[in-house]
Amino acid sequence: MPNQFSEHLSQWLPQRDELDWVLGTVYAIEGPSYRKPGAMMFFNTQGQQLGMLSGGCLESDIHNHARRLMTSGEASTLCYDGNDEDDISFQLGIGCGGRIHILLQSVQAANNYLGLEQVQGCLQRREALLYLQHIPTEKQTASARTVGPDDGAYAQLLQQLQGRRAGVVQQDGADWLCTHLRPPPHLLVIGGGVDARPLVGLATQMGWDVSLCDPRPANARREHFMNATRTLRCAPSELHQQAALADVDAAVVMTHNVSLDAEAVTALQQLSPAYIGLLGPVSRRAEVLATAGLAEADLKLPLAGPAGLRLGAELPEEIALSVLAECHAVLQGADAVSMSGLIKP
Repeated sequence: MPNQFSEHLSQWLPQRDELDWVLGTVYAIEGPSYRKPGAMMFFNTQGQQLGMLSGGCLESDIHNHARRLMTSGEASTLCYDGNDEDDISFQLGIGCGGRIHILLQSVQAANNYLGLEQVQGCLQRREALLYLQHIPTEKQTASARTVGPDDGAYAQLLQQLQGRRAGVVQQDGADWLCTHLRPPPHLLVIGGGVDARPLVGLATQMGWDVSLCDPRPANARREHFMNATRTLRCAPSELHQQAALADVDAAVVMTHNVSLDAEAVTALQQLSPAYIGLLGPVSRRAEVLATAGLAEADLKLPLAGPAGLRLGAELPEEIALSVLAECHAVLQGADAVSMSGLIKP
């Protein structure tokens, strides 16, 4: 199951009144930590856990604390210190060695399910929002609220986050964790050949919304792309007319047909995704642009061609990893360099 919060909400929603639930959230960290502020997961009375707050080493202990809150309607906080030999996290062998602060909140109809129904509705409509959770100084009633782009406080709160996904902000003399929640990335794959299968499969495993387009009847057959969110049979030149593609974040062009690729690259200039990847060598990129009648200066958006990071990829699965790694880095604003420095640029 993908670890996107929207997926966990989809699992929680039908069972929200059948079981008792607690929402756990990382609200602050000091030093290294597997998960960052804003990471959320659910715990219920049957022992089910949806999501992760650590690398898997703390969840059982967190669940024990969560059980005490499930019917209380209250919220409380926990702190795990990986450097303290007397701390449970140290004894459990937590690998990161940092300090992690966790907020636990009982989720009930009495507290409007902490606004999570509204959160789910926004994410299903592919709308961004801010989610504010009150951080208590002692055991207090669990409280949370949503702030949408139409709310006057939205821009001010985003400014306080300073580009972070989540952070503690001051509101009405109290501390609140403010998390910028956005729908999972929407990837458009143009071309439904054999090598598109691992690309679509890996993207859906990551919880991404995946649209697949190929006008050729022999390609993009449903039995080979069961996990794709939708399959479109339109010509690539008509992509900008598809309402389902109005919010595409990234696109990979891989039809293995120069004319179709040229149509797709031209149409994508109107959709304006943050990432456009084109499979094939530099010489093929030049051929595609020439067929489309486009010069480099005509491109409104950068074209990653050849698409992907230099991983030594050869097989379709390896190429899918390479392309999606570059795509993910672009969408996250990351530099995609080796964190250890083992691989030199």
